[in-house]
This record gives sequence, C-alpha cells and structure tokens, in this order.
Amino acid sequence: MSVLETYSHISSSPIFVSSQMPDIPEIGGFVVFSGIVRNLNEGKKVTHLEYEAYAPMANEMISSILADARKKWDLLHANCIHRIGKLEISEIAVIVETGSMHRAEAYESNRYIIDRVKHEVPIWKKEFYSDGSSQWSKGCVHESH
Repeated sequence: MSVLETYSHISSSPIFVSSQMPDIPEIGGFVVFSGIVRNLNEGKKVTHLEYEAYAPMANEMISSILADARKKWDLLHANCIHRIGKLEISEIAVIVETGSMHRAEAYESNRYIIDRVKHEVPIWKKEFYSDGSSQWSKGCVHESH
C-alpha cells in the first residue's frame, strides 16, 4: 500500500471521470470539473507536467475547502481529488464533483472549490517543454480562465 493511498484527496494514480452518480435521490444537479493537462502554455509546447505536494497538508486543506463549501451551499455531495507525480498530455490533473438539489448551487460551489484549491493548496506544478527546458508554474495568473 502506497503512503498516498491514505489521503482521499491526493493521488498518484490516474483519475478518471466516473459514469456513476452518487446514490443520493435528492440530487437534482451534479457538476464535474476536470482540469486536464494541455499541450500548450504561454505559447510554449508542453510535453508533460509534474505535480509535487506535501500530501498530508494538501489533503487537509482540500478537506477544509470542501467543508467550507458545504457550509456555504446546501450540498449533498462534494469531492475533489488532485493528482501528483508525472502527468502526460490529456491526463486529468484534478477533478471536482458537486451535487445539490439545484444546478445553481452545484455550479457555484464547484467553481468556488476549484478556485480555492488552485490558489490555496500547496501543490506545485512543473512544466516540461518540447525544447528540453522546464519551469515551475507561477500559479494561477489568469483569473478569468
């Protein structure tokens, strides 16, 4: 068993979008956001990414963000999983699921969770480029994206 298997919100294993919905009959709106590794950033061709984190702290912070979201909205389901390690183009880096009675709460809370995770949780991203260079990401500099 990997050390990371003890953290429900941090994973070194691939993340997949499930076709299964939570078995909660009151859910009327369910939103899934997937952050996917793309092959281009700031005009540079990206070959892959590597994410690093101090898993215990990152896991606790994501749990806290999910708890805050549950207080702010009447959520019936909320989950977030972030990958670490080497990720290839088109792999899922992060997934956020939210479910509520109505779609507005599911959408709003999902955006709230991913924005806070990207801005607050200590998960570092290093980009590797086709010219052989690499660079640590400066974080979320495009607020509207």
